[in-house]
Amino acid sequence: MPAQHSTVSEVMTRDVVTVRRETPFKEITSILSSHGISAVPVADEQGAPVGLVSEADLLRKQAERREKHGERAAPRGWPHEKAKARAENAAGLMTTPVATAHADWPVAQAAREMDHHHVKRLVVVDETDRIIGIVSRPDLLRVFLRSDEEIRQEIRAEVLTAILRLGEQEVQVQVHDGVVTLRGEVENRSTAQITERLAEGVDGVVTVRPLIDYTIDDRAAKD
Repeated sequence: MPAQHSTVSEVMTRDVVTVRRETPFKEITSILSSHGISAVPVADEQGAPVGLVSEADLLRKQAERREKHGERAAPRGWPHEKAKARAENAAGLMTTPVATAHADWPVAQAAREMDHHHVKRLVVVDETDRIIGIVSRPDLLRVFLRSDEEIRQEIRAEVLTAILRLGEQEVQVQVHDGVVTLRGEVENRSTAQITERLAEGVDGVVTVRPLIDYTIDDRAAKD
């Protein structure tokens, strides 16, 4: 039985506040403040995401405000950024396209998607593209709050015993601050390598220190 990884569904925020394209600037500002959030998805009539408005989008207007003597601050950024500074509603403020995720994705997949798009959050959609949640960087980092003992037990039970059929006498597991140390001796080099890879995939693992000896180098002919 393979190790079970945390999914987006387990860490995402489900009670998602959304706005429409026509939602005014000041209403969006009020929504962010009252809900203690830093961004809000823009949804169409079917509940599908069409954009995202963040605090950074709203702050562009403040950056363009006139100085004390009436001069407007020197314009900065790309044309679309300058347009956002003049926007009056979500349609003009929002960033598009929206980076999305699905609830059944492993947390690691969502993290890769976030990194690929250089964003701080993903809008979670269902199979009909309707918004059902939102997941942020702090949400994805929750897996690292698992205790060392939880991590050790999962590696012992689900990786070493259930998958690899290795006993305590063959491979021992120690975990400190998320760092896993594997010690022992197995028959094949490939088994030692697979053990390391599977342990690295367990939620909450920071890194793996493999100290497993082997008797037969069964990878020699393949390397």
